[in-house]
Amino acid sequence: MEMELQEHQLTRWEGYVDWRNRPALRGRHGGMLAASFVLGVEILENLAYLANASNLVMYLSEYMHLSPSKSANSVTNFMGTSFLLALLGGFLTDTFFTTYHVFLISAAIEFLGLVILTVQARSSSLKPPACNASNPTIPCQEIDGAKAAMLFTGLYVVALGVGGIKGSLPAHGAEQFDESSPQGRKQRSTFFNYFVFCLSCGALFAVTFVVWVEDNKGWVWGFGISTIAILLSIPVFLAGSASYRNKIPSGSPLATISKVLVAAGFNSCMSTSSSNAIASLTTSPSNPAPTSKDAIDNSTAAVPAETPTKSLDWLNKAVVNKPIHSTLECTVQQVEDVKIVIKIFPIFACTIMLNCCLAQLSTFSVQQADTMDTKLGALKVPPASLPVFPVVFIMMLAPVYDHLIIPFARKLTKV
Repeated sequence: MEMELQEHQLTRWEGYVDWRNRPALRGRHGGMLAASFVLGVEILENLAYLANASNLVMYLSEYMHLSPSKSANSVTNFMGTSFLLALLGGFLTDTFFTTYHVFLISAAIEFLGLVILTVQARSSSLKPPACNASNPTIPCQEIDGAKAAMLFTGLYVVALGVGGIKGSLPAHGAEQFDESSPQGRKQRSTFFNYFVFCLSCGALFAVTFVVWVEDNKGWVWGFGISTIAILLSIPVFLAGSASYRNKIPSGSPLATISKVLVAAGFNSCMSTSSSNAIASLTTSPSNPAPTSKDAIDNSTAAVPAETPTKSLDWLNKAVVNKPIHSTLECTVQQVEDVKIVIKIFPIFACTIMLNCCLAQLSTFSVQQADTMDTKLGALKVPPASLPVFPVVFIMMLAPVYDHLIIPFARKLTKV
């Protein structure tokens, strides 16, 4: 019976379930095959999002008659909300739902928002009256009232769906790899490189073909393509259901980080006494009169006490004293996890200024390009196609990074 139980445990992915909430099995769930469905979905998802976000400032100014400043602010607010809501998507996947279910719910929400925008773009009665071409001095009527409510409802429903997808889809792909093995970690690194590549593939199609359709065939076609793309992403994602392994929610890392920081702060203000040191940081007291059998058992069972590392040692105070409340009780592993997050935070911080610059590509740069001659021979380049340059460079560099730079770095560092 014991052997059967051990064999059963060896064939299961501990902490993971399949799409039917049954234990995920090794050899059947996870791996690059499962992650490939995620890569296909990312192409469609980013196409649906960026096709509108990159050209939205022109839609708001030309069809909804918002001023250039209002249009730009509306676009940056929409895009900022989308990415901030990714925090909500990540929190939900860590705490309440699996990434599998959060993606499906979020894709349905984004689809609903795009349907609202498509219906409004198709019906002239849901848009403000056209400008008076015979008398350009008369200002155009800006969208307001129920029509404006419909517009911004559609935009922010889309933002909610986008946030949920961006908070769950990359994590769902990463869950398919075994982080405890070197091979699994290498495959996960490759997955993220090609995730960026596929993201750029969707962006390339969005800022070239779909933007051209919006400018030449009408926005109802542009919104329609985005709606179809996000709708198609759902069956593509579902096609891989039998191969996915889904991590069981175990709590948000944000809560752990907050707990460790608060506990370290409180304990740094308290005097340290030997009487309240936790057992994990001290040696266990010896028995008063151990028998020879006890001595043998203790000698074989003794293990070194778990102690935190010396780096960022001010966080070690989170486990030195007994917490003032049970909710602030931390483990050494939690402290070490927070140290890792703090050490890689500068990498995250480097992307802040990058994205501040990229935000201009969807607002000011598009408005500026609209005032210029964008003809290249017989081809008229849409103003919103400007992001094609960083997109192409990313597509070129992602495979180079994965196939040349990373192997060279691994040989150099022998990792």
